[in-house]
Amino acid sequence: MAHVTGIWRHPIKSHGREPLDTVMLRAGEAMPFDRLWAVAHERSRADGTEWAHCGNFCRVAKMRELMAMTASYCAETSKMTLRIPGHDDLCFDPDTEEARFLDWISEIVKTDSLRPARLLRARGPAFTDSPFPSVTLCNAASHRAVESEMSRTLSHLRWRGNVWIEGLEPWEERDWLGREIRIGSVQFHVRELTERCKATHSNPATGKRDADILGGLETWGHQEFSVRAEVVRGGTLSINDEVAYV
Repeated sequence: MAHVTGIWRHPIKSHGREPLDTVMLRAGEAMPFDRLWAVAHERSRADGTEWAHCGNFCRVAKMRELMAMTASYCAETSKMTLRIPGHDDLCFDPDTEEARFLDWISEIVKTDSLRPARLLRARGPAFTDSPFPSVTLCNAASHRAVESEMSRTLSHLRWRGNVWIEGLEPWEERDWLGREIRIGSVQFHVRELTERCKATHSNPATGKRDADILGGLETWGHQEFSVRAEVVRGGTLSINDEVAYV
């Protein structure tokens, strides 16, 4: 039986990842505290009141070193801790200590890309890459197919997905489009495939680009990995929960 093997959230879009054992999902909403914040660059007009295209934000596709960042967020204390190799950790309140964050991240990001300018909290939909509040479902067998094609071991963290599933056939998730899937007590409507970018080329351990993932995906005639789904019936989702068609 297909089942959940990993749950991940990314509190600040492209700035760290955090593993979870269980999460409560609500209909019509993204995963709690997943992409709730995002870093607008100096040319962005995003203000957090509505969904904005990923091009408005600092992200791994343009700033490869961000891939090596990890995060942890405590809702009770409103404190976020960010960690990246070679730098001191930052523990801060993302809603009240924007300046501390911007000083810290500006020392890390040394590329010629657009500079970090504002740390935004979503006051409307979360800053997911889809214009609807989405949860990204990833098939571990599809990941292994990419590894096999590229003849190397690859961290699944390159995909920055939310829910990892074991026990499916490779690329079986592509047949989920337009269907409803139940995981534990949560029901999802699968709405779209996830088009990938050069963010996947960066190594989550080092932040260095070391693999042509997009070229590997082209073996199958596309550059897509995982599906984006909408929660249509909320509930608790946990590690080892079974996956079933509705």
